[in-house]
Amino acid sequence: MKQWFAGFIVLSFSFPVVAVDQLTAYFFSAAKTGEVEVLTEFLNNGFPVDQRNGQSYTALMMATYYGHKNAVETLLDSGANACLKDKRGHTAMMGAIIKAEWGIAKRLYKEDCKKAHSSGKTLAQFAAVFGQTDKLQALSK
Repeated sequence: MKQWFAGFIVLSFSFPVVAVDQLTAYFFSAAKTGEVEVLTEFLNNGFPVDQRNGQSYTALMMATYYGHKNAVETLLDSGANACLKDKRGHTAMMGAIIKAEWGIAKRLYKEDCKKAHSSGKTLAQFAAVFGQTDKLQALSK
């Protein structure tokens, strides 16, 4: 697989627009399904960790939303910015709250982006909308 992937990356640079779209789709599929080995290959070959898809999500947001803790760790360890917002102003942490992914939320809470969570609400207000106030408060302990 690694040889195929490396060959695909080299070949794809000959067709920049199509290749970037295809690579982005594969990268996001890996994040959505929690394929850490594939994510690692992308990142080791220079794929931008904070690349956005057509909906303005990052791979970190996708891995968080779909509950893939190991993928989240891989992306964060590779420098993913947990403070980036999607087009609605939501961060990966907000995705963790929506999906009640508290193991992932605990890791994301360590990132210094409490000021970045602004979809018109503070993180605490956002958690309250989803009935998750107690869980959010427990992360700070």
